[in-house]
Amino acid sequence: MAKNKKKDQKRDQKKAEERPPAPEKLGRKEYDKELERLHVELVRLQQWVVHKGLKVCIVFEGRDGAGKGGTIKAITERVSPRVFRVIALPAPTEREKSQMYIQRYVPHFPAAGEIVIFDRSWYNRAGVERVMGFCSEEDARWFLDVVPKVEFAMIKSGVILLKYWLEVSPEEQTRRLSGRIDDGRKVWKLTPMDLKSYDRWDDYTRARDEMFAATDTDYAPWYVARSEDKKRVRLNVISHLLEQVPYKKLPAEKIKLPHRKIGRHAAVDHPFRYVPEKF
Repeated sequence: MAKNKKKDQKRDQKKAEERPPAPEKLGRKEYDKELERLHVELVRLQQWVVHKGLKVCIVFEGRDGAGKGGTIKAITERVSPRVFRVIALPAPTEREKSQMYIQRYVPHFPAAGEIVIFDRSWYNRAGVERVMGFCSEEDARWFLDVVPKVEFAMIKSGVILLKYWLEVSPEEQTRRLSGRIDDGRKVWKLTPMDLKSYDRWDDYTRARDEMFAATDTDYAPWYVARSEDKKRVRLNVISHLLEQVPYKKLPAEKIKLPHRKIGRHAAVDHPFRYVPEKF
């Protein structure tokens, strides 16, 4: 067992050495400018998806602290939540545990004119559930055997399926998780499960590799995005997403605010309770 662990560590070290050096951190000004441009394109994509009745399903997976939430927020902050729906399911209930595993995810699949984003997905079974012992090894292997068939059925039904894995180094993960401890804005992100899984880096690496081997298919491939720089990974993923869903800019009608009349009704003298203006 110790021999295998040393082999895994050497392999991971070799991968790290082969990995190209990370570019310099992207500046805020450059990031904001590019993100604004991409947001315009996402709005155009949204209009095209509604116009054509497309069905788009996007899956985000990765280790804790890889930047999934921030990337999803960057995608959705300027579009309609009625078109871009984010699904982040809690732990399954006792009833859901008794269901067929994929069953609780199916109702959230996109209908025509929708883009559904899964912040973690059915791939929980291949990752956290398998590593943390929430499912049996037999269940995990059965899942890996069946899920490509399910995804093939999704695509045959007209769903555009995109699967993203955000890859983060152990050093950067440690930095991010440590930063959540004393930051009152982020402390809610540090769950007991994060702490339990923190020391299982190699187990997650092995689970990820087996997941890729079984589910990285020609019709539903995994796209890996390096997330050492949060700003860069957001821009890279959005750019890639826009390339995967063919769309066109719809002709826009000229918008002109109508003329309105003000003053035909006198405002009542009501004792309004104004919010204190502390700022």
